[in-house]
Amino acid sequence: MSEVSPAEVESYLKGKTLLVYLFMLRSKGSPVGVREIQRALGFSSPSVAAHHLEKLCSLGLIEKTPRGEYILMREVKIGVLRLFTRLGRFMIPRYLFYSIWFSTMLIFYLVFYGHNWSIHNIVAITFGIIACAIFWIETIRLWMNKPF
Repeated sequence: MSEVSPAEVESYLKGKTLLVYLFMLRSKGSPVGVREIQRALGFSSPSVAAHHLEKLCSLGLIEKTPRGEYILMREVKIGVLRLFTRLGRFMIPRYLFYSIWFSTMLIFYLVFYGHNWSIHNIVAITFGIIACAIFWIETIRLWMNKPF
């Protein structure tokens, strides 16, 4: 099968097809059946799940096993998926790493350097708090609006 362009993948990977793909991402490595997807995603019938699985097969993202189950073959980062990183079976917002880093640095600064109230400390603490707030707000916003 020829390689499908990222633009073509992005045009097909929407709605229920995207939900099926996200379900396949979470179960990477283990084969998934049509009925399992139908039940997990609340589709009206197995044929709806099969239709979206076949779409994913035609894009080269999943493959059908001889037993009639499907397995993830290729991971793509398109649309909202660009803002997430997969750790094992979990999809977490990329901003989480920045949030933790800036929070750790702010705490470190407060513990070791924030004891005098010079203008430099006040400015550093203000910028640290603002950076932490922005990254945590974005992390939480992404987490609350995730499509899966």
